[in-house]
Amino acid sequence: MTTETVSAPVSVPVSATGGPVASRAGQVSWALFDWANQPYFTLITTFIFAPYFAATYVGDPTLGQALWGQTLGVAGLVIAFVSPILGSIADQTGRRKPWLFACAVVFCLSAAALWFAVPGAGAVNPLPIMVAAGMAAIAMEFAVVFNNAMLPSLVSSTRMGTLSGFGWGIGYVGGLVALILMLFFMAASGETGLTMIGTAPWFGLDPALNEADRFAGPMAALWFALFVIPLFVFTPDAAATGVSPGRAVRQGLRKLKTTLGHLRRYRNVALYLVSRMLYFDGLSAIFAFGGIYAAGIFGWELMTLGLFGIILSVFAAAGAFIGGWLDDRIGSKPTILIAVAGLVVATVGSASIGPDTVFFVVPVAPPEVGAAPFSSVGEQIYLLFGILIGMAGGPAQAASRTLMARMAPPSMMTEFFGLYALSGKATAFLAPLAIAWATTAYASQRAGLIVIVAFLVIGFMLLLGVRERQEDAI
Repeated sequence: MTTETVSAPVSVPVSATGGPVASRAGQVSWALFDWANQPYFTLITTFIFAPYFAATYVGDPTLGQALWGQTLGVAGLVIAFVSPILGSIADQTGRRKPWLFACAVVFCLSAAALWFAVPGAGAVNPLPIMVAAGMAAIAMEFAVVFNNAMLPSLVSSTRMGTLSGFGWGIGYVGGLVALILMLFFMAASGETGLTMIGTAPWFGLDPALNEADRFAGPMAALWFALFVIPLFVFTPDAAATGVSPGRAVRQGLRKLKTTLGHLRRYRNVALYLVSRMLYFDGLSAIFAFGGIYAAGIFGWELMTLGLFGIILSVFAAAGAFIGGWLDDRIGSKPTILIAVAGLVVATVGSASIGPDTVFFVVPVAPPEVGAAPFSSVGEQIYLLFGILIGMAGGPAQAASRTLMARMAPPSMMTEFFGLYALSGKATAFLAPLAIAWATTAYASQRAGLIVIVAFLVIGFMLLLGVRERQEDAI
């Protein structure tokens, strides 16, 4: 008598949208998008070009901070209105890569144009560079919408937090590497003409013309163009639906109108989007204006700002990796709450630092001209609060993306990520414009920084009422 052995069925991993998970190469290539785009945020909007724009290109740190706020504010308005429409249309056509490619082309051209921000020219007519910076911001944010929407189709729901955190983590590492290259090989001293490691700057960049600061734009464009290639080669895209572009526009707009009209049905998601809208405005603003503030109050130039950026990037990468691990263990919402609380403390602390005071009222000696970086007490305390911003910023961003992926109906993923982008940008113009108004009204960079706290606190309070669960499609 023979017996038959019945093999147990093999469990095939299933993605959060119900299809097969992507290969390891596909997942890593998707995460490399963050590596590709982070130098834009690191070099242009945070540590190199934005402070240069305010202090040198415009020539007046207070006016420059106000103009930069206006630039990001107008870009935020465009993103707010268009990104949910693009997301809805992409859901109708199925594929996301063609849209992402178009955004990449516009971004690279706009970022490269920042090279023409010749020192002092902004005092005469800053508008062309403001337009280029605004177009780069718009194109990058649109690209992020399509990249984010691919996440649930790549891994299981239990691994989205890990992959999202991994993406943010290697993104910060990419920004760190770009900063190191800029600081050690391109940024030269105006006195010696040599870089920090004692060599002539690459490409013959002239410190007298601030060419290293201006090269932040072309460098971010080249970096993105190179490292986004694996995503197009290895990461699977959704299948095309066969819907024509014209029909997709009509259907997408109708579906978006329906989604917005039924937000009462998605009250939990709506509450999360409003919460995220506010705390993300604060998060984006502190990253965008922290370097400008330091350049204004301490007189930091490119090398010190670069060192500041390197230190923050190390801690931001560590925070993102830890946040991804924490996300999958305690949930996205608790991770975000912890991170936003840290941002509130760090932002208040940063705003409390002045040229000769700390914690608003405690007098300290101001930085000495020609002294080593971070040698004054004020600079050291500002650096500590900056490290806290880096540690909290990574988890806040990575877990926010994961929470949206966990809550959105699978069949409406890109459309909801369009709304997610809307929540990140619908009032994104308010924080920069509020900073611009406060800076101008009080003739104070500190006043501009303090308004960020309100966005973080209100967003934190609203998030307390959000329930972490997936919604059913209508």
